[in-house]
Amino acid sequence: MRYFLAIIILLHGAIHLAGFRVNTPAVSSNFVKSPGVFWLAMAVMWSVTSGLLFSNWLYWWVFGMTSVFFSQILIFKYWKDAKYGTIVNVVILPWLFLSLAASNFEDQYKRDIKEGMASLTPAPQETLSNTDIEGLPLPVQKYIRYSGAIGKPKVTHFKVAFEGVLRESDTADWMSFHSEQTNFMNTPTRLFFLNATMKHLPVAGYHRYTNGEAFMDIRLISMIRVAYETGWEMGVSETVTFFNDMCVMAPATLIDSRVKWLAVKGNHVQASFTTDDITVSAWLYFNEDGQLINFISDDRYAREEDGSMERRQWSTPLKDYQDFNGHRVAAYADAVYQYPNKEFCYGNFRTINVEYNPTKR
Repeated sequence: MRYFLAIIILLHGAIHLAGFRVNTPAVSSNFVKSPGVFWLAMAVMWSVTSGLLFSNWLYWWVFGMTSVFFSQILIFKYWKDAKYGTIVNVVILPWLFLSLAASNFEDQYKRDIKEGMASLTPAPQETLSNTDIEGLPLPVQKYIRYSGAIGKPKVTHFKVAFEGVLRESDTADWMSFHSEQTNFMNTPTRLFFLNATMKHLPVAGYHRYTNGEAFMDIRLISMIRVAYETGWEMGVSETVTFFNDMCVMAPATLIDSRVKWLAVKGNHVQASFTTDDITVSAWLYFNEDGQLINFISDDRYAREEDGSMERRQWSTPLKDYQDFNGHRVAAYADAVYQYPNKEFCYGNFRTINVEYNPTKR
């Protein structure tokens, strides 16, 4: 739909060129004073608006609304010949308001990232060495070495981009999504913003987790709240997710003192993570190559059919290791809940990019 709308806007701009040709005198010395200049300016503004929408710039609507305003002034002035341009402006206008709502909703996520970046303590970057991982279980040491983290700066924060599909139940349709998240290690923080399409309508979601407290806010067309979760269960569940992010996307962070190593059984390692008054644990499963291939925790909650929240086994089978900015991590994961009589996969995640210690948002 975004590309279709961008093409409509581009064609709308091209039509404004007709006004330029009709209202521009043949004598070039009078060009600047002719009404055609305004039509040409509008054609350029619509072309810029289309380009910004094509590039998926969040604030493209600023140019769009400006273009609609001045375009409509020209149409009123030349109503007899240009009145049908009003129809296109009216078609474009609702999408501009939807984009305005989307940018306002996403601004909360961006403000939280800005606060997180400001909380980082300026200090010389330390390099992760073999000495730093000496006390870890051997499969974990092998995994960190396999990831390529040794000899690189210790990770204080990281940013991940995903795309994939999600569903609410095993009978619901899958909805495609793309997402961006930023994690901070000093105060355990996970800021996750998602854009999806459900039944051809845009859906946006913001998950915010900070030191054991979390909320999830899902909105249709970025305005109508269709789901909201918070509370103790949400905080525990998102602590599990934060620990999963450390293990899967940033193996270098496993030297963190808040991680405790509880048991080792061959290539299986049990570990816990504690923040504030919440402790969660998981089993990490490694293969012979040193890759983490699964993360299984019994501490995450799921919403039951009767509306209650119950602890369910949660796992993220992993595969397809790839290099992202010098770190080798899994590029594909499923998100799976285990119920007494069935296994429910509610998400497939494909990693698009991972940035470690980014200096800009």
